[in-house]
Amino acid sequence: VIYVRYAMSKIFSLIIVFLSLSTFGISETNQTNTNTRAATGGAQTLEDILARQKGENVDYEFRKNALGAMDGTSSTVIPLGTLGLTSDAEIFRQLRYNEADINVSSKTAASEILVQDSGMSWLIMREGPLQKYGGLALLGMIALLSFFYLIRGRIPVEQGLSGITIERFKPVERFAHWLLASSFILLGLTGILTLFGRTFLIPIIGHETFSIIAIGSKWIHNNVSWAFMLSLVIIFVFWVVHNIPTKLDIKWILKGGGIFSAHSHPSARKFNAGQKLIFWVVIILGTSVSASGLSLLFPFEFPMFAATFAKLNSIGITGLLGMDPLPTNLLPHEEMQLSQIWHSIVAFIMMAVIIAHIYIGSVGMVGAYDAMGSGQVDVNWAKQHHDLWEEEVSNQKPSKDNKVITPAE
Repeated sequence: VIYVRYAMSKIFSLIIVFLSLSTFGISETNQTNTNTRAATGGAQTLEDILARQKGENVDYEFRKNALGAMDGTSSTVIPLGTLGLTSDAEIFRQLRYNEADINVSSKTAASEILVQDSGMSWLIMREGPLQKYGGLALLGMIALLSFFYLIRGRIPVEQGLSGITIERFKPVERFAHWLLASSFILLGLTGILTLFGRTFLIPIIGHETFSIIAIGSKWIHNNVSWAFMLSLVIIFVFWVVHNIPTKLDIKWILKGGGIFSAHSHPSARKFNAGQKLIFWVVIILGTSVSASGLSLLFPFEFPMFAATFAKLNSIGITGLLGMDPLPTNLLPHEEMQLSQIWHSIVAFIMMAVIIAHIYIGSVGMVGAYDAMGSGQVDVNWAKQHHDLWEEEVSNQKPSKDNKVITPAE
C-alpha cells in the first residue's frame, strides 16, 4: 500500500510538472508570436521567407519603419538593439526606402537614389510577360495571315488589268511613306534585338559578339527615331483630311472590306475604312511611342507617368476599372522604367498592325504595291477597291502638263 501511494504521488507530481511546463511553453509561444518582429529587432521572420518562396505577397510595411535612430540617438537597452547609433541593416533600409539623408556632389534628378527597390519588378516584367506576350502577338499575327493566305489566296483584280493607270500617290507622298516605313522597320528590328538579345542571342553568339550588335542597334535606334518622328508629322499633314471617318466606312466594315469573298467590294474613296484604321493607329500610337522614346532619349528630363496617373485617378478611370488608385509619387528611375515598358507595349501593337498592312500591300493583293511603288495603279484595281475616288479622278480634266490617265508601259 505504501509503495502504491508513493508511486501515485510521483506520477501526480510528474503530471503537475508537465502541465506547468506546457502552460509556460504555450505562454512563451503566444508571447513570441505576438511580438515576433520586436524580438528580432524588426527583421523578417521565417514565416516571411517561406511566404515569399511560395510566391505569396508579403507585407514589408514593418521594415519601412525599422530605420534606426534617425535623430542621432539610439537605445542600447532593448534586446538585440542597435549598438552605436544606427546599424548597417537600418542604413540599408533607409537607402532602400529613400529615407536616408544623402549629400552628393552631382545634383541631378536621380543622383541621391542609391537603391531603387522597384527595379526588380521592372526587370521581371521586362524578361517575363513583355517578352512572352509581345513575341506571341507578332508570331500570332504572322500565323493568322499565313492561314488567311492559304484559305483566300491572293486577292485578284476581278475584271483583270486594263493596262491603263492613274496616279494614286505623288512622289512626295511616297517619299514620306517610305521614310516612315523604313525607319519603323529599323526601329522594330533593333528594338527586338535589344529586348530579346540577352535571352536568346547571348547563349548562341556569346557576350562579346552580342555586345557589338547591341551597341550598333542602340545607335541606329536612337538616331533613326528622328526620321520616324519627322515622317509621322509629314504623313499626318498629307493625309489627315482623307482619313476622317464617314458613314461610308460603316458599310465597308460590315462587308469586311470585300476581302473575304469575291464580287463584294464596298465603295470607298481615296482611303477605305481599313486604311483609315491603320492611319490612326500609326498616328496615335506613333505619337505615344515617340513621347516615351523622347523620355528614354533624355533620361529624367521628361517624366510623364506621375502626372498621367494623377489625371486618371482624378477622372475616376481606375475606379471604373475596379483598380486601386495609381501611384503618383514616382522616383525618377520608376518614370524611366515605366517609359520603357510602355514604349515596348505600344511598339509591339504597332508592329502587329504593320505586319498586316505589309501583307495586304504586297503578297495579299494584286496591284496594291504599285500604289506606293510607282505611284500608278491600274484603273480596274482602282474601280474595285476605291471606286468613288477613281470616279472623281477620272472625271477631272487633265492638265496641260500632267495627264491623269496614262497607258501602262
